[in-house]
Amino acid sequence: MKITSAQPGDLSKLLDFREEAAAWLRELGSDQWSRPYPADRLLATIEAGTVFMLRDGAATAATITLTADAEQGLWTDQELNEPSLFVNKLTVARTHARQNLGGRLLDWAGDRAHRVGAEWLRLDAWTTNEALQRYYLRQGFEHIRTVREGGAVNGGPRVSGWLAQRPARPSRHGLVDETAGPSVGREVTAKDDQ
Repeated sequence: MKITSAQPGDLSKLLDFREEAAAWLRELGSDQWSRPYPADRLLATIEAGTVFMLRDGAATAATITLTADAEQGLWTDQELNEPSLFVNKLTVARTHARQNLGGRLLDWAGDRAHRVGAEWLRLDAWTTNEALQRYYLRQGFEHIRTVREGGAVNGGPRVSGWLAQRPARPSRHGLVDETAGPSVGREVTAKDDQ
């Protein structure tokens, strides 16, 4: 399987992925991703080069967003001063479930974070999705705290405030990385200008 940078033409596929995941989560009794995500915000992340697609031949098996930008109101100033990359919107197609693709993408993200000089790979997960939280703990993340104050980026109250991190480190994830890769010499630095 190969990982590529998402292109603007992938927008509808990514929105479909989110709908598919939301439907599956509803079947499990979760309200995660029940509110539509704004297409313009998703397109902006694609154009920023932070969205990646895992391809299995012609099929898209999974997607992950990896950014140096933290969502406002989640991390402390001290934490924001620690070089980090943040995982968002990790989604695996139901056709490719139970193949550890999420774990391999997290390993790829941790490896990429390490290569740009990040100390941490961080994420926020759905506050009420305890199964997802346990999954991230099994993937080597440590729960930092749960933030309930604030609003969600797509409206309504904050619903994704379970914060976790693990050290950024090299990994043998087994994915063929066809992305441009981190810029040579690009380092993740403290967010002094926030």
